[in-house]
Amino acid sequence: MLIVSGSPIIGSFDFKARVDFVRVPGIIKLRNGDYVPLSAHGSIQETTSLRSSLITEAAVAFAPDVFIVDKEPLGLRGELEGTLEALKTRGTRLVLGVRDVLDEPQALAQEWARKRVVPALENLYDDIWIYGLKAIYDPLQGLGLSPSVAARTTFTGYLKRTRPAAMPAAGAEDVGERVLVTAGGGGDGELLIDWAIRAYEHDHRSLPPALVVPGPFMRAEARAAFEQRSAAVPSVQMLTFEPRMEHLLAGCLGVVSMGGYNTFCEILS
Repeated sequence: MLIVSGSPIIGSFDFKARVDFVRVPGIIKLRNGDYVPLSAHGSIQETTSLRSSLITEAAVAFAPDVFIVDKEPLGLRGELEGTLEALKTRGTRLVLGVRDVLDEPQALAQEWARKRVVPALENLYDDIWIYGLKAIYDPLQGLGLSPSVAARTTFTGYLKRTRPAAMPAAGAEDVGERVLVTAGGGGDGELLIDWAIRAYEHDHRSLPPALVVPGPFMRAEARAAFEQRSAAVPSVQMLTFEPRMEHLLAGCLGVVSMGGYNTFCEILS
């Protein structure tokens, strides 16, 4: 298995044998919907072009039997269109995997119309995997897709997580007596972390101890401010990043979270 990712922390995870990764330049999405390069080098157009070239080269050289795309059917800013077409001619099975909640149907329809997504679903993809239950929510409802797309769509159920073999970092061993506060990736979790720390600043004696994990994508200045505030409260400990969150979630007293898809599945598991 070969994973292609723009995440700057992908190398922090432990992969099993026969699993490797290729890192491409990162792009992040702002609250207003715009995309910007993760680094300050180059424009978004240059970064997208470089990502597209690297992804196509890796995919063609690896010659996969199955190519699974995460969430964005044509990739960020259409970067995957050439890769999908090249692999389609080679007979690779093309799969789109999406979370069960993407957006309000009308908003998603407008976004996918702007990104020319529907033709890709109709003509390129062999399968669509929805990581959830149709009885709870169907993210493709109201989009006017053909019966052919519906026939190629599978609801997988929520993705169960297991604890990795390695234990979490030193300092988190006593998590069983703590409330775990996690903002997932942390890019949009500043308000949650602020609320949690503020509660302990107000009255930490009446609360169980807390372990705060703000996430690797939180703004550096915000994370530094939270670290300073946490250090001033005796019952609050803070870890910047922990790749083995499953151990912490399984052992803690309770969880305060954003409720995003990944944390949601980890809590259920």
